Amino acid sequence: MKQIRRTLRPYGKTAQAILRWKRLSFNDAPPIFGNSKPKSGSHLLLQILNGFTQIMPYRYVAADPVRTITYEGRRKTKEEILADLKRVPNGVIGWGYVDATKENASFLTSAGRVNYFIYRDPRDMLVSQVFFATDMHEEHGMHDYYNSLPDFGARLNVAITGIDRDGLKMVSVKQRYEGVFQWLEQKSVMCLRFEDLINNRDATLVSMLDEIEKTGYKIPTPREKALAILVDAIQPKKSHTFRSGKTGGWKQYFDEDHKKLFKDIAGDLLMKLGYESSNDW
Repeated sequence: MKQIRRTLRPYGKTAQAILRWKRLSFNDAPPIFGNSKPKSGSHLLLQILNGFTQIMPYRYVAADPVRTITYEGRRKTKEEILADLKRVPNGVIGWGYVDATKENASFLTSAGRVNYFIYRDPRDMLVSQVFFATDMHEEHGMHDYYNSLPDFGARLNVAITGIDRDGLKMVSVKQRYEGVFQWLEQKSVMCLRFEDLINNRDATLVSMLDEIEKTGYKIPTPREKALAILVDAIQPKKSHTFRSGKTGGWKQYFDEDHKKLFKDIAGDLLMKLGYESSNDW
């Protein structure tokens, strides 16, 4: 039954879009792709992308993300990932967890396309990842190992340092953010901080709309109404991975030892990302 619903979903969503926009063609608005690292605000971005379909003629947002790893745990080839990106139909907004390889960046930043990449304070990301893998997602590769550890603090240590033993492999927090910097270097990608979408929401949403119009496309919905629709679309509690939706929550979980370990492993990462002005936090 679930598979039948997934198969029929694009047809139903397209029919809704045809009725809403009173058109059969959805080639006017520029192709959009929303991108993220896991546990960095992807579902918040997804809700905004779904809001876009109410203010511009898009058919729908793709149901499934473009991933670098299959559900079975195999790492996809560069060719497979690029094929997945190219497979997003016309008039459909794509999203996923894609690295800034030369091939991906070249395709996504080609003329007339719009790209968003969302990232988050590494400390909050780590806390979110530990909760998600421990409590919410039993299939997560770290689920059993995290639950074998005595407490949250021990799990957080592993999240900071990474692990590579007994068939478990997870990179350190510093290595995780190498992929973030690769997207930050891409001139044709609008990089968003999760914190700005929470704490400076309206101005950030307006900037996202401006990014679309830089392609030369004029959004048909008046700006004030468009903003109200997007604000209404943001409902963090509707995300199945929602836990707190706050910024700065890491302060409840990082003790002095965690802070020292993070600084030893990550170096000046927080300063490079603009989250701290010094390593004295």
